[in-house]
Amino acid sequence: MLTDTHGRTATDLRVSLTDRCNLRCTYCMPEEGLNWLPKPDLLSDDEICRLIQIAVTRLGIRDVRFTGGEPLLRRGLVGIVERTAKLTPRPQIALTTNGIGLARLASPLKSAGLDRVNVSLDTLRPDVFAELTRRDRHQDVLNGLAAARDAGLRPVKINSVLMPGLNDDEAPDLLAWATEHGYELRFIEQMPLDAQHGWQRSTMIDAEHILASLRTRFTLTPEPAAHRGTAPAERFIVDEGPHRVGVIASVTRPFCRACDRTRLTADGQLRTCLFATVETDLRAALRSEGRDGSDEAIAHRWRQATRGKLSSPRIADVDYEQPERPMSAIGG
Repeated sequence: MLTDTHGRTATDLRVSLTDRCNLRCTYCMPEEGLNWLPKPDLLSDDEICRLIQIAVTRLGIRDVRFTGGEPLLRRGLVGIVERTAKLTPRPQIALTTNGIGLARLASPLKSAGLDRVNVSLDTLRPDVFAELTRRDRHQDVLNGLAAARDAGLRPVKINSVLMPGLNDDEAPDLLAWATEHGYELRFIEQMPLDAQHGWQRSTMIDAEHILASLRTRFTLTPEPAAHRGTAPAERFIVDEGPHRVGVIASVTRPFCRACDRTRLTADGQLRTCLFATVETDLRAALRSEGRDGSDEAIAHRWRQATRGKLSSPRIADVDYEQPERPMSAIGG
C-alpha cells in the first residue's frame, strides 16, 4: 500500500505519457512551445507498463489515468492500455485528452480496455477556441467527443477552464450543451501551472463565480457529501436530474486531506503532488542492474517517497510557488 504519515492512501495513479502537446493553451504553455524532453529521457512503453504493473500488483493502485502533455500523441498508447487492462487485479483505466485525434482512436482504445475519457473543452465558440489554444481545431474536439460517446467510453466528461475576458460568460451555455449531448461537465479553477508564470489569483474565475453564473439558468442541488469520497469535484444535480455538473475548486476549496493520487512523469519521476518540489527518480532504478532494479526495490522506493509526503496547508491561505515543471511535463 502507498500510505503516508497522515493516513492518506494512494490508490489512483496518474501517468504522463509525453510532455508534448498539439495545442498551445494560454493557461498551460507559451505560444512558441517548450523545450521538449529528449527522447532517451522518456520512459519506453515497456518501462511504463512495468511501473504500472508494480503499482497495481504490489502497491494497491486501483485506478490508472493516462495524461500528458497530450497522451494521444504517444504512438504506443493503445498497446499500453491493452497491457494495463490485462493486469490482475484489473484497474479502472481512464484518459485525459484535448480530444484531437480521439475521433480516430476512441474505438481502438475502447477495444483495448479503456473505460472512461475526460476531454478538455473550454468554449463552444470556434474563434474563442482558436484564441485560447492558438490552434484552429475546435471541430476536431467536438468530433472526438462524439466518437468517445459512440464507442461507449462513458461517462464522457468535459473539463473546462474559464478565463477572464475570453470565455468567462460561457458557463451556462457549456452546461446546456453538455446536458443536451449526454456529457458530464466539470469546471476547473485555473491553477498556477503555466510555464510562462502568467497566473494571477486576483483574476482567476473561482468556484463561487462559476456557480453563480450557472444558477442564472439552472437549479443546482449539491450531492450528499458521502457521494464525493476522494473525488476532486463537488457535484451538483442539475434541475432535479438526471444530469450532474462538477466544480473542481483546487485553489479556493482545496481537497488535499482526501488526496489519493500518486503521479509518474513522462521521464519516470515520481511525484506525490502536482506542486511537489521534490521528485523521486524511478527511471534510474528501472534502468539499473541487480537488486536495486528489482520490482520489490522499486516498490520500496515508491513506498518511501509516499511516506515522506507532507501534509498540505490550506491552499486558500497561501501563495503558490510556481513549480519548475510546466503542466505539460507533469500531467494533470
